[in-house]
Amino acid sequence: MTDVETKNEATELVLEYRLDAAPEKVWRAVTIAEYRQQWLPDDTLHSPEPVSSIPGKEVRYRMKEGEAPWPASEVRFTIDADGDGGTILTINHRPLTESQRLPAANDDAVLMMAA
Repeated sequence: MTDVETKNEATELVLEYRLDAAPEKVWRAVTIAEYRQQWLPDDTLHSPEPVSSIPGKEVRYRMKEGEAPWPASEVRFTIDADGDGGTILTINHRPLTESQRLPAANDDAVLMMAA
């Protein structure tokens, strides 16, 4: 683990790690559920399926909305070869804007029934 950088804490947290493992191995660790579960369990995710994925390069997951002050958020894992057989893993974690959040199950719409 090396450089840790924070960018405007209210906006986004960026972490960068240099790993001795090959990019393919790191990719499996962030995308195969049985491996990912060890450090990012399904109960912390809105869905165990990624929001988006560029195979071998980048995957995004939506995190569950918890109690305040933890708003709904998205985490992105970017994988790059470091040129020495290892990997540079960059993790971006950012809160979602109101328009990016999933709609509530109850949108408070008034239900009218006719007899």
